[in-house]
Amino acid sequence: MQKRLVLNQQQIQIILKRFCHQLIENHDNFENTVLLGLQPRGIVLLDRIVKELEIVSGEKVPAGYLDATFHRDDFRRRDFPLKANETKINFLVEGKKVILVDDVLYKGRSVRAAMDAMIAFGRPQKVELMVLVDRKLTRDYPIMPDYFGIRVNTLDSQYVVVEWASQGQHEDAVWITEKEKK
Repeated sequence: MQKRLVLNQQQIQIILKRFCHQLIENHDNFENTVLLGLQPRGIVLLDRIVKELEIVSGEKVPAGYLDATFHRDDFRRRDFPLKANETKINFLVEGKKVILVDDVLYKGRSVRAAMDAMIAFGRPQKVELMVLVDRKLTRDYPIMPDYFGIRVNTLDSQYVVVEWASQGQHEDAVWITEKEKK
């Protein structure tokens, strides 16, 4: 299987710092802003951003984990049941600016489902999207990120794989790989 490195650990760290500075510029002291990481893979990116934001800004940033499993449009179309992840949100999003955080934006289906799931916690004033990787030519829904680390052109025969050292990988990295042919 061919593997092509798209982002290495140093590049990812630069992107995380850029995200933090963009968020501070756009949301000041986070008084009216919350961040929600999309389960399962967006929460690693969220945790890294929150940690870095608290170092750079000195502010405590309200953050939570959002699971959209039961809001997915393919939930009942699978041969096997999807396993839900934990939603951990200890605040209302009513009237808040919400930043949804995920690792890869592909078809837009997960983000659409996440917006449906988020409404259970109130009606936000505004919703923004932050992704590490934007697979730009693959959308099924008209969803675009407000913040992105890198935009890549990929084929349907390819995967974007995000590896995190905190999850047992050698180091943080983003790869494009070919799907195995059946």
